[in-house]
Amino acid sequence: MYAASRQSAEQYRKVGATSSILEADPRKLVQLLLEGASSRLRLAMAHLERGDQAAKGKAIGRTCDIVAHLASTLDHQRGGEIADNLSALYDYILLRITQGNLDNDRQALQEALDLLGQIETAWAAMPAGNSQASSA
Repeated sequence: MYAASRQSAEQYRKVGATSSILEADPRKLVQLLLEGASSRLRLAMAHLERGDQAAKGKAIGRTCDIVAHLASTLDHQRGGEIADNLSALYDYILLRITQGNLDNDRQALQEALDLLGQIETAWAAMPAGNSQASSA
């Protein structure tokens, strides 16, 4: 379902990963990216509450970078309908994050965070031998 694990590793490293992710399997890289996106979005929401627009914007930017990267590495040929649905969901998440950022709308950011959490949960529940997941 996902391709280019080296790109995933590089993207995660950019957002502050400290572990040796270049050696991680593709499945773990996707998990780390999803966790990183959720973490950055929670940080953005905290900055919104404190009124720190610059820090909020930086955290939002990093969140969007991660989500866009996840979307760009979907393998639509191998992932089929699942990849197509994830792509649409990532697009919607980016839309809600953008709306939340522009309007300082905590509800929009929370919706995006909830959706990322659902993807994380589904990803973690996927059997390790799943052929679509193993193309991560």
